[in-house]
Amino acid sequence: MIRKINILVAIVIAFITLSFTINTSSKYKCMIQMTNYSGEGAYIVVSLLDKDGNYLETLNVKGNDEDWYHDITEWWENLYGKKRPNIDAITGETLTGGERAISIVEIDNNKINTNHKIRFETAVEDQEYYTSDVEFELTSESVKSKVNGKGFIRYIRLIPK
Repeated sequence: MIRKINILVAIVIAFITLSFTINTSSKYKCMIQMTNYSGEGAYIVVSLLDKDGNYLETLNVKGNDEDWYHDITEWWENLYGKKRPNIDAITGETLTGGERAISIVEIDNNKINTNHKIRFETAVEDQEYYTSDVEFELTSESVKSKVNGKGFIRYIRLIPK
C-alpha cells in the first residue's frame, strides 16, 4: 500500500512539474526618438516576430484611435485585423516630429538569441507608411542598444529595466 502511495505521489509531482513550465520575461525601457517631420502624429506599432517574419505579439502601440489601425497595413492584415487582441494596456498617444517617448515593453526571455525579431512600424496620416521603420534581431546585445530608424523614427534605444 505504501509503495502505491509513493508511486501516486511521484506521478502527481511529475505531472505538476511538467505542467507548469516557468516562462520568465524581462521588462525593457524603450525610448523612441522621432525625426523632425511636420504633420500629424505617427502611429507606431512595436511587434514581436518569429524567425520567418510572422507576427507573434504586439508589444506596444502609439496611437489609441482604433479607426486608424488599418493604416499600419502589415500589422493589421497579419495580426490585429484578424485576431483583435486586447491591446488597451499597451497603447499611448501618437508621437509628432521631434518628440520622444519612453514605454515599457515586456519580452519573453526565451525569444532572445533565438532568431526572433522586433519591428517598429510607423504611419502618418497623408504621408508614408514604413513597414520596417526599425527592425532587428533580438539578441543579448540588441536588447540594450540603440538602433537607427529609416522613416519617421530617428532611433530607438532599449535599456533593461
